[in-house]
Amino acid sequence: MRVLRALAFAVFQTISLIVWAILFMASAPFLDQPRRYRLAMQWPRMVIYAARALLGIRWKLEGQERLDACANQPVIVCAKHQSSWETFFLPSFMPRQLCFVFKEELLAIPFFGWSIRLLDMVHINRSQGKEAYQQIASQAQTKFSEGRWMVFFPEGTRTPPGHRVKYKSGAARLAIGLNTPILPIALNSGLLWPKNAFLKHAGCITVSIGPLIFPQPSETPEAVMTRVETWIEEETQRMP
Repeated sequence: MRVLRALAFAVFQTISLIVWAILFMASAPFLDQPRRYRLAMQWPRMVIYAARALLGIRWKLEGQERLDACANQPVIVCAKHQSSWETFFLPSFMPRQLCFVFKEELLAIPFFGWSIRLLDMVHINRSQGKEAYQQIASQAQTKFSEGRWMVFFPEGTRTPPGHRVKYKSGAARLAIGLNTPILPIALNSGLLWPKNAFLKHAGCITVSIGPLIFPQPSETPEAVMTRVETWIEEETQRMP
């Protein structure tokens, strides 16, 4: 039964992506950016609800009051990254439009990559180092002026539960440069939706919204990111 549920979910995810991507790419030229974003984000929302219906993957959100308190200001989101689940959940349930910072290789994925190319997000070549950061910094202020939140996965890749990697400081550098707070988000999605796993587990994913972390005068990016990393990792360890 578990295999059949996983197969049904995989089929749904694949077919719905193709259908929705074709619909989106056909409609995008006639929509402004906000409407284009809202249309595109219906697909990840469908995936989240399909995962609940077919796989029994539920979720609970802790710290809703913190999310509500910063809904009307620019923030830089730094989220724990354990699986693909959060890439569907965040744009579906955050109060503002999101602008993900992601590796440009994703643009080559059929249908998915073709669609996100039309969403005016920030894709970078991670091998370019400083040039990649300059690309982010040059676009960030525009994204904030459009009312969008920048989203980073500072670990740089999906990290299995119980493993820890050093967080990259790009989000902190941006926070200092734009005097913008960081909103840390911890989660334990990898326990139910492991990286690259066909079989997933039923249960409840916890998503915890942290307190805003403001860069202090003369604070280095590494120091800011250490505070972000400490909160996220300690909160993740607290979770079931």
